[in-house]
Amino acid sequence: MKSVALKAYPRSQVQRAEVTKLRRAGRVPATIYGRQAAPQNLEVVSKEIADLLNHSVSENLLVDLTVEKDARSKRLALVQEVQHHPLSGKVVHVDFHEVAETEKVTIFVPVETVGEPAGVKNGGGTLEHILHKLKVRCLPKDLPEQITLDVSALEIGKSIHLGEIVPPAGVEIVGEKSRTVVAVAAPRAEEEVVAADATKAAGDVEMTKEKKEEGAEGAAPAKADAKAGDKKAEAKPEAKAEAKKK
Repeated sequence: MKSVALKAYPRSQVQRAEVTKLRRAGRVPATIYGRQAAPQNLEVVSKEIADLLNHSVSENLLVDLTVEKDARSKRLALVQEVQHHPLSGKVVHVDFHEVAETEKVTIFVPVETVGEPAGVKNGGGTLEHILHKLKVRCLPKDLPEQITLDVSALEIGKSIHLGEIVPPAGVEIVGEKSRTVVAVAAPRAEEEVVAADATKAAGDVEMTKEKKEEGAEGAAPAKADAKAGDKKAEAKPEAKAEAKKK
């Protein structure tokens, strides 16, 4: 990734009211940290950082940061995190991570797909994008803005896993190799039919079970009646004997 120039200024305002005034004046509060020096509060021009982000494929930027009145002329840094206003979308804070040219960094980069999957085009399937960002490790100069996957050959039921992705030169993809990144699922209509058949089959089993239970419950009174009849039959001889004594 090619670095871009950006100017920053030391910042002393840290209270909420002061930071609000800073933003109204067209500045964005920022912080830079890393192994090279202690964390430092900075501010950048709102329009300058917004223009850099708007002209970038992603918010992963490598900048040559020039800090006013700093002993070092330039500081190489990654845009680690960008906070946006929830309503206006304007940048409200930026975190910079200072790095060395010879130091490998680990960062998340977005994943984009190109092409129309064969399973979608010919079979009516659906492309499912499961992982939208991948963790990569590389030198700052080798950092990709994004990783692109060609999904044209994917048929229904097929997928691309982390271990199957060929990264750019000098880049290592970090993570479980068996994790699915993108997949082509079967048409929803087929899934609904299968689900409906499974539900119907389950209902038939339940009805059969209920019928068996009803039959078992119906047989019980008959046995009870039979026992009652036997008791009545046993009582008749005793009744005759009492009649003879009288």
